[in-house]
Amino acid sequence: MSGNTTRRNFLITSVAVTGSIVGASALQHKAADTATPPATMLERVLGRTGVKVPIFGLGGAGQTPLSWEGKERDAVAIIQKALDLGIRYFDTAADYGPSEDYFGKVVPSHRAKIFLASKTDKRDRDGAWRELERSLKRLNTDYLDLWQLHHVSFREELNSLFSSSGAVKALEEAMQQKLVRFVGITGHRDPDVIAEGLRRYPFHTTLIPVNSADKYHPRPFLPVVLPIAQQKNVGVIAMKVPAYGRLFKPGGVDGMQQAMGYSLSQPGVQCCVIAAETVKQLEDNVKVARAFQPLGNKELAAIEQRTAAVWQDSTFFRAWT
Repeated sequence: MSGNTTRRNFLITSVAVTGSIVGASALQHKAADTATPPATMLERVLGRTGVKVPIFGLGGAGQTPLSWEGKERDAVAIIQKALDLGIRYFDTAADYGPSEDYFGKVVPSHRAKIFLASKTDKRDRDGAWRELERSLKRLNTDYLDLWQLHHVSFREELNSLFSSSGAVKALEEAMQQKLVRFVGITGHRDPDVIAEGLRRYPFHTTLIPVNSADKYHPRPFLPVVLPIAQQKNVGVIAMKVPAYGRLFKPGGVDGMQQAMGYSLSQPGVQCCVIAAETVKQLEDNVKVARAFQPLGNKELAAIEQRTAAVWQDSTFFRAWT
């Protein structure tokens, strides 16, 4: 496919065709949308995007139905419940299995009121463009609110991304064509790489691990990434908040209230995205988010102390690339 006009017209036509698929589903959920308004959740401005988002968003990966094949019914139920509960930030990626397809079953009829984020792990312009086209088709939308470079782990990747044929070119072109509103960089391996990425390009957001166990890692994220993010007014989204539940093991933190409270109380962190294995788990997490109150230094220190003995088990994802 070539040509900006051709590319955008193709995507709009694809969305128009596939959008009709969700019509019946939208009617089924109309009553849920208009019955009782969801309780409010604290919102914060996401860096220099200027967009206010709830402090809690739904992640589309993890060990959950949203990224498992053959779990469409369970995944759609979780996504729909998230909408009913007032969640407006939804995070997925091109390589999260069928996650984008599942979101695409629900998202279109709610598109105007949600903040939709996806990612590409391609490092070249053409590869990233192909993934964006596929993501938009699978999500049944003609634009993303946020398109992110996925799990950037090594300095060599930065050189590829910022080369003359690198994926950053696709990000810029997609913004120019209004297929993407904002762009970001994500990573959970090396904070120095993410910080360098933020220095080299005016990303709108970064998605990084933020939890109390990371403090004990030899290369913690917060002291390296937050200063540069705050200097450039980059929106910071927390991931790995409960470390896939490992923070809740004996000797760790005392539940999601402490885990989420810690992450959202860090200066410069605007929101978090957490996946859900079941509707019930999602409901419980939303209750915690609605009740959130910023924690003081003593409370934060106490939570950090609880993970001093379990940090290695709770930062296992730092080795992923």
